[in-house]
Amino acid sequence: MPIVRYPQATEPLWHEWDRKAQKCGLRHTVYAANGDKYTGEWLDNLKHGKGTQVWRRTGAIYSGDWRFGRRDGYGSYSIPDPGTKEHKKVYTGWWKNDRQCGYGAMSYPDGERYEGKWSGGLRS
Repeated sequence: MPIVRYPQATEPLWHEWDRKAQKCGLRHTVYAANGDKYTGEWLDNLKHGKGTQVWRRTGAIYSGDWRFGRRDGYGSYSIPDPGTKEHKKVYTGWWKNDRQCGYGAMSYPDGERYEGKWSGGLRS
């Protein structure tokens, strides 16, 4: 009686590496190729939960809630002051779908300030 051996079904190595690389839960700082960095919570490789994003090109910082990779919830957006190099808050309030929405306060460069309702990134 001949012995028949069937080859084991193996999947490519990159499948295993991809599973291991999935970001889910609390992580330390994750750096992007362009120099941006994010520190916070993840879900299925997307920013989800509380976190802080720093954009290298502009030096801007967003600290607050994220939902599936977009700003969603309460958070503040700050930019560096060219003269003092300190960060000053530009917008503090509610976000939805990466835009200002709900109640929030915005400070403008000329010293003016708007505090009130926002809808779709515009004052309402």
